[in-house]
Amino acid sequence: MKNNIEIIPFEQQYSKDFYLLNIEWLYTFFVVEPYDEEVLSKPSDYIINKGGFIFFAKLNNQIVGTVALMPIQEKGTFELTKMAVLPEFRGFKIGQKLMQHCLGFAKKQSFNRLLLYSSRKLENAIYIYRKYGFIEVEVEPNCPYKRCDIKMEYPL
Repeated sequence: MKNNIEIIPFEQQYSKDFYLLNIEWLYTFFVVEPYDEEVLSKPSDYIINKGGFIFFAKLNNQIVGTVALMPIQEKGTFELTKMAVLPEFRGFKIGQKLMQHCLGFAKKQSFNRLLLYSSRKLENAIYIYRKYGFIEVEVEPNCPYKRCDIKMEYPL
């Protein structure tokens, strides 16, 4: 199955998939914060039109996962965010495939670094981040996510 996964870029037709994939895991593990609702319901406004990127994992014409690279104020730095995989497809390394795609893309685009905000509650995600070379850095006091208790960085 893993070999049949195709990573594709954002298209407007996949906006609903982006929303549903992310809302599902937020409801499962946390609560949906107002900022989440706003960004997820308007990915073009908050991510694409600001110079960001969204990718999807597609299997047999079904969107099964997603991830975004959202530009932040610091030039050349992007937040790796909104990574989600459908529950029935977790455990098939789709998150890792999305991660590999993002790292390769960031290097090709000559980004300076990637940041991510997460929660230690998401042990599988933290494992993947560490496996691919993200290192823990201090979370700033004005972190945009209430659920965040870990910030990680990937220097490119």
